[in-house]
Amino acid sequence: MTEKKKTLSRRRFIQGVSAAGVASLLPCRFLIPRSAVAAEGLSENEYEVFRNACPRNCYDTCSIKSYVKDGVLQFIEGAQESTFTHGGLCVKGYAYTRRPYSPDRIKYPMVQDGRRSGKWRRVSWDEAMDMIARKIIKLKEEDGSLLGLGLTKYSGNFGITNYGVEGMMSSLGYTTRFVGTPCWPAGIDAQNFDMGNMWCNDPEDMVKAKYLIIWGANPAWCSVHSMKYIMEAKRRGAKVVVIDPVFTQTAAKSDVYWQPQTSSDGALALGMAKHILDMGLVDREFVNQHSIGFDEFVAYLNANVTIEWASGQSGIPVQDIKEVAEEFASADPATIWIGYGLQRHTNGGATVRSIDALVAMTGNVGKEGGGARYGHLQTWGFNYNAFIQKQPEGSMGFVGAAAKGEFHLAKDQETSYSDRTVNINKTAQEILDTKDPAIRMLWVSCKNPFGQDFDRPKLQKAFDTLEMVVSVEQFFTETVANSDIVLPVTTLFEEWSVNASYWHYWLSINEQAIKPLHEAKSNLEIAALLSKKMNELSPGSCTLPTEIDTKEWTEKEFNQGLYDLFGINDWTDLRNGPVKAKLKSSAAWHDMKFGTPSGKYEFRSELCQEHGHDALPEFKEGRKAYDKFRLLTPHTKFGIHSQFVNLDWMKEYNKEPYLYMNPKAAAEKGIDDLDMVRVFNKVGEQHVRVKLTDNVAADCLLMYEAWFGKGTDFNVQNLVDDESSDMGAFKAGAPGVAIHDQFANVEKV
Repeated sequence: MTEKKKTLSRRRFIQGVSAAGVASLLPCRFLIPRSAVAAEGLSENEYEVFRNACPRNCYDTCSIKSYVKDGVLQFIEGAQESTFTHGGLCVKGYAYTRRPYSPDRIKYPMVQDGRRSGKWRRVSWDEAMDMIARKIIKLKEEDGSLLGLGLTKYSGNFGITNYGVEGMMSSLGYTTRFVGTPCWPAGIDAQNFDMGNMWCNDPEDMVKAKYLIIWGANPAWCSVHSMKYIMEAKRRGAKVVVIDPVFTQTAAKSDVYWQPQTSSDGALALGMAKHILDMGLVDREFVNQHSIGFDEFVAYLNANVTIEWASGQSGIPVQDIKEVAEEFASADPATIWIGYGLQRHTNGGATVRSIDALVAMTGNVGKEGGGARYGHLQTWGFNYNAFIQKQPEGSMGFVGAAAKGEFHLAKDQETSYSDRTVNINKTAQEILDTKDPAIRMLWVSCKNPFGQDFDRPKLQKAFDTLEMVVSVEQFFTETVANSDIVLPVTTLFEEWSVNASYWHYWLSINEQAIKPLHEAKSNLEIAALLSKKMNELSPGSCTLPTEIDTKEWTEKEFNQGLYDLFGINDWTDLRNGPVKAKLKSSAAWHDMKFGTPSGKYEFRSELCQEHGHDALPEFKEGRKAYDKFRLLTPHTKFGIHSQFVNLDWMKEYNKEPYLYMNPKAAAEKGIDDLDMVRVFNKVGEQHVRVKLTDNVAADCLLMYEAWFGKGTDFNVQNLVDDESSDMGAFKAGAPGVAIHDQFANVEKV
């Protein structure tokens, strides 16, 4: 084969696999994946092969093999060594090769002369750092502390070394941190109250389940690798039930689909629990030996719950509830996958506790193939070297306890001062309200607030009060448009890091496969540059090293505990491929030693009551509607939040955003398919084209989040407020947010 033909063949492979990515990962049987190189009839000797790990905020955290020739990333595939990734990637993952080479990428440090003006000018790294450092020094001089400097950073890059952003802030002194998470905090609290920790079974053991309920999750889009285990369980005879307000691709593969009234899930779970109780299907051995408070839970069910009530709340017929409840309780084992969307309601934590109770009373906690599956952090025992940095001598800050973020696993340090913490889910309001001193400067990294934070109109007002906004980014997002300085950051292929999953149990190294393009630098390198400039202008003002090698800092994240857990001798073993934790059992809580105060599963939790909630998993009403339709803004198949959707391959299949609406509801409004409509509520409005579909209930409107690109101002956050969910503060530092308890109206324009 000539080199020209090889190039054309590679191009066909890359283009073809991106189109078929999701479909190819949804077999009913396990398939042995064929290496992309082998499929092309090429030799690995033609390439340099590197190990990478997808650092996006995603269940699957894919292990990647990257093929480089002449310093150019040619193509990627899933690592065959990982039985979870199984040699494949999702449709977004196959588009990764387009990311470093995108013509839209931010290439140099730039300064904008007037926010939202688009008048950007290129500056050197030294000039950018000088402007930033002088502003930080000025804040400290004028306020007497650095609490006027705020950091909003979250999960845009989960590579562990990216905790160097927090470390950079600590090395400057005590600052203001936006803490909490919009993702899953209500459910984390709920599972901590019930079981003493958030810990889920290995997803690969779903093949052992005899009955699966997928409740508020859509793995066919959001965890494609998990689907093969679900479909294999189904092939072996398991029944699959999907409960979701939207008829998703996952729902299309189920045996039973329920479309309940949104936020009524707690009532549905309690109704099932009551019927299981009435039918004598409770696992008495589990509740008697391994739990406390079950008798009180029974008393609550008998006094307050009937199947007819649950049916009225949820809209699911009584007979259907009885049938699924009996089948679930009789199957051995049975499992429920609790999706993160399920707990993004004002009653989300209470709902998760009700579902946990349903799993526990049937004896499916601690059982292989069973479990209340939500997430885990069992494999996150890193040193957090990048995160733990000392403040300079004489640093002044806010009197109070040390802040604890969601993944901040370092030991608390005794100090009379600490960072000031504010709620990440109320970013706009916190910027507007925080005083003494006010937040005057904001550093944004691994996050796109205008694409993800709530009440976008208010957020713009809040940003306009800030004296300087620095964004560390790869593309010109709306957050960058509302910034003064943008610093170009590396992609995963241009830096070293390591990544673990909050769903499966594999660990992957992320090697630098190509040199950083243009003038991009990693978050750690940016931190080192700032430290160097700070110490030039004000000696001793920053403790972070001024020279950083991301490979060396990656090595510092490992310890003997990790080596023992994963059965490796050294971190370099990961360069041979990903490794899986050496589990005593695939089941969480297999030893029945729970992390609760009692050491048992707690149907009644006094700790939960101490934090202001019901001690029992009681039903809690959802948010009252304030407009005609419920507005849902879930994830799209073509992006992870606001990432990927701007890449050319994804835009090919996702050319413009739409509002999805039930035909019956549309007819009542005089709206036809593909009409342009105005969606509006108390927060703001959005103009968008409509598509009619029966997949959405008649009382709901659906818009997929975070579409962005040239020529559109689409943003679902124009319609989403910052109403809190019921739980989250216990473990995440701030309540979650009721993303799906939103309402709106619509009219044709």
